Amino acid sequence: MTMTEEIVEIPVEKNSEEELRDQRKMAVIAIFFVLLILGGVIGAVIALLNPSTPTEKIRDIFIIFMAFESLVIGAALVILILQIASLMNLLQNEIKPILDATNETVHTLKGTTTFISENIAEPVIKLNTSLAGLQRVLEVLGIKKN
Repeated sequence: MTMTEEIVEIPVEKNSEEELRDQRKMAVIAIFFVLLILGGVIGAVIALLNPSTPTEKIRDIFIIFMAFESLVIGAALVILILQIASLMNLLQNEIKPILDATNETVHTLKGTTTFISENIAEPVIKLNTSLAGLQRVLEVLGIKKN
């Protein structure tokens, strides 16, 4: 078998059926709760639109909605804080070492280019300059023609 006929298998990470089932179950539960809350809000609005509903009930329902909204915002803030903590962990433990390695590589490259410039390029340029000057002197003296 030659190199061109060789088949290389790259392992691909796939979600198992159990993980997909769990994700679907969570999505169904989330959709159920959203619909339940939406139904409650619609039912409350319809009940409150009744002209005989006293103002105190409307106030109480509004206070309950505000409390529920503050709970949702609090949960969102907790999730946001957890995500920020995860991002900080990623930056400190994964990105920073990559940046450090890149910085070290840049310093190594800078040292290499300085070494090549001082030890190879400069002597070659000086030699070419000297040879060009010698060639010009020989042309002026008439020993060598252009």
